Amino acid sequence: MSTPTSTSSLKLDWAFAGCGLAWALLLTYIIHNFGFDWYTSIADGLVSTFLLAAACWLINNNLRYYQPGKGSYINLLIWCVSLAALVMAGSRWLLPFFNSNVAFTDFLSRSLIIRFFTNFLAIGWMAMISLVWYATLDHKENEKRKLEAERLARDAELYNLRQQLQPHFLFNSLNSINALIGFRPDEARKMIHQLSDFLRGTLRKDDQQLVTLTEELNHLQLYLDIEKVRFGHRLNTEISCDNQCGKALLPALLLQPIVENAIKFGLYDTTDTVTISIRGEMEDNYLTIMVQNPYDAKTTRPRTGTGFGLRGVQRRLSLLFARNDLVETHGNDDIFTTIIKVPQV
Repeated sequence: MSTPTSTSSLKLDWAFAGCGLAWALLLTYIIHNFGFDWYTSIADGLVSTFLLAAACWLINNNLRYYQPGKGSYINLLIWCVSLAALVMAGSRWLLPFFNSNVAFTDFLSRSLIIRFFTNFLAIGWMAMISLVWYATLDHKENEKRKLEAERLARDAELYNLRQQLQPHFLFNSLNSINALIGFRPDEARKMIHQLSDFLRGTLRKDDQQLVTLTEELNHLQLYLDIEKVRFGHRLNTEISCDNQCGKALLPALLLQPIVENAIKFGLYDTTDTVTISIRGEMEDNYLTIMVQNPYDAKTTRPRTGTGFGLRGVQRRLSLLFARNDLVETHGNDDIFTTIIKVPQV
């Protein structure tokens, strides 16, 4: 299987061969117009073109594997002059074998300077084209490697964010199961089954996978069922979405850390019943989801995205969409609000 670089080099080789053929035909026609027979003209055209093609191939092949630095272009110029001189000398030595009459040898001697400068220009153009061509290919390869490295780094960071989140939730759930086993074993068994279903669904999803809001809310409901076993009647949830946003796409497992953050700062400092509100709607080309929870301003300071859950969500959206303005948080009238916007691309 050919690589993009080898395919591009093959295209350059075919273009090189086509130019060589055109040059041979042109040179043959010019020599014939000077009054020489077709045999001599064809011999001159083929020999001169072959020597020039060899020089161009040499300079092209050299630049394919070696790109001169900023201070090395003088060496490239010397190479072009030397190769042009060698091609001229080769023509002067080989062509008399095809036609040794005085008229042709005299014409050959008088045309050496013109042949030298013509060869120099052709080799120089070849060197310039090769230099730009391979520099462009190298730049594309470097950009490709850079993008691949950035993608791998992004994937690694997303994976790391997910690995930080899962143990945190798992330990809380296991502690709750441990507390229920002694005096409410039925609820403990129920919570184990719910936890198993939740983790099974979590393991099936990729950090970069996009799911519909309906699928995300179904999976979120498993998490809320677990938390309701932990907190009992103290935790209520209200979920409302307009008809348009059910099929909107968002990164899988995005809402769970936000809702977990809302539960943490809504229930941990109170013994009252707390309602967590989740609302989704479409605004322009964005899926906007608002999560609200009450908090006690006297005992809990509103968080502005510094907790791991919100920080992880913000970082994940930044990595996936290259935007840092997709998460907003604010607290007013003892209500803490988190708003996330997911572009629909």
